[in-house]
Amino acid sequence: MSTKKPVVLVVMDGVGISVTGLGDAVTEANTPTLDMLMKNYPHTSLKAHGDAVGLPSDDDMGNSEVGHNALGCGQIYSQGAKLVNESLESGKMFASDTWKKLVGNCVEKGTTLHFIGLLSDGNVHSNISHLKIMLKRAKEEGVSKARCHILLDGRDVPATSGMTYIQDLENCLAELNDENFDGRIASGGGRMKVTMDRYQADWNMVKLGWDTHVKGEGRQFASAAEAYETLRKETEAIDQDLPPFVIAENGEPVGKMCDGDSVILFNFRGDRAIELSMAFDEENFDKFDKGGYEPKVLYAGMLQYDGDLELPKNYLVDPPEITNTLSELLVKNGLSSYAVSETQKYGHVTYFWNGNKSEKFSDELEDWKEIPSDKVSFDERPWMKSAEVTDDLIAAMKSGKYDFLRCNYPNGDMVGHTGNMDATIIGVESVDIGLARLLKAADECGCTVLITADHGNADEMLEKNKKGAIQVRTAHSLNRVPLIIYDKDTTYTIVDADSKKYGLANVAPTVAKLLGLDIPDCWEAPMI
Repeated sequence: MSTKKPVVLVVMDGVGISVTGLGDAVTEANTPTLDMLMKNYPHTSLKAHGDAVGLPSDDDMGNSEVGHNALGCGQIYSQGAKLVNESLESGKMFASDTWKKLVGNCVEKGTTLHFIGLLSDGNVHSNISHLKIMLKRAKEEGVSKARCHILLDGRDVPATSGMTYIQDLENCLAELNDENFDGRIASGGGRMKVTMDRYQADWNMVKLGWDTHVKGEGRQFASAAEAYETLRKETEAIDQDLPPFVIAENGEPVGKMCDGDSVILFNFRGDRAIELSMAFDEENFDKFDKGGYEPKVLYAGMLQYDGDLELPKNYLVDPPEITNTLSELLVKNGLSSYAVSETQKYGHVTYFWNGNKSEKFSDELEDWKEIPSDKVSFDERPWMKSAEVTDDLIAAMKSGKYDFLRCNYPNGDMVGHTGNMDATIIGVESVDIGLARLLKAADECGCTVLITADHGNADEMLEKNKKGAIQVRTAHSLNRVPLIIYDKDTTYTIVDADSKKYGLANVAPTVAKLLGLDIPDCWEAPMI
């Protein structure tokens, strides 16, 4: 153990600081603990989007993945869209062995190049511009047939904006199509219904994706526009919750995958890409029954979504090589750490926190705990597993084994994404109840507590559309997030607390300073 006090970091996922007050579930919630902390203890705000987390511009909202990367490593790395943008602009992607193999395979065999991914410009999981550039390049290099399997967003972009992106892609394909090239949308569905599960929470979503995209099985429509309009009208669901669909002609799917085809998953974010990659890449895959249909295709991801698991084996853009993380610094100094969250954010306090690495730096010094999430819509149980996460973290604090402990409460983010204001208020209140219990335990155990968030969401549940009308917002916000230091015995001073100079990457240096560790030269500055 360190001679310094143990430090506890609490990440209130999706709890930002509203600027407009529009749809602010954080302020609407009854949060006596947060109110007390903001009134009586040192605090500042952190930038959690754009260049503060390695994204291309300040128009790009942050997300839990890049947020936890920055929180865990104290540095800013080019991320997601920025990485892909750089690779496309330099031409490095198209010079890669993987691109050459994918395209060469189709040209040589006269087979189809398939693209699967989230169809939006949300810049969190994907960007439609990347798909359009790859389609054009594929045609230039001699690919004669391409099929797009589109996942509708409504989460990182407006909730019912899907038709905008469908029309954009259809226009792109129409411009490319001629006697030498045949490009079409082949299948699709809402991202929370089909294909894009994460953390192995619901493999049936991935099975549904396999049936839809690979086997071409499902409800048939003449076009993606017809599918979208019909399913929206029938279900009244927002884009992310629309059921899967298949585009067909004369009763036959236009984009069923066959032996010899190439497949690209054009999402760049890893969490919701890993399971589909497992289904394509693993030889002895057993997570669901593929129904005897497993075509021999050449599969690749936009990035390698998990370096330790080598998933997928083929990828177009090298991921950031994140080194000198806080976990590495703790292990180097012989300090022990503990991480806990429920399934929905477990990977964020482990894999993403440790710089996109599935394995621990030290089995002896690092302990991780996953609390299984309920498999229900989060607005039905907005408290989620906040009580269980709190129970577990308190037990770890009282054990006296750990120098640094961290947890994530997913409520503000996961319930916020449903668009249900009342449920999100309850979710935020549940986090506040957990905080009250943690602070009491911190007093008993002699811990210093840092409270922050990885990005905003619950703070902006409504927005004005282009016509000025108020509509539900399900995406992350561009708002800053709080950083509070709680210690019943010691008063800390945050340097320039009223400034706007701090971001998520300043948290790890602050933890290190609290623990009495030398801060690496490559890190951002501590806040105390």
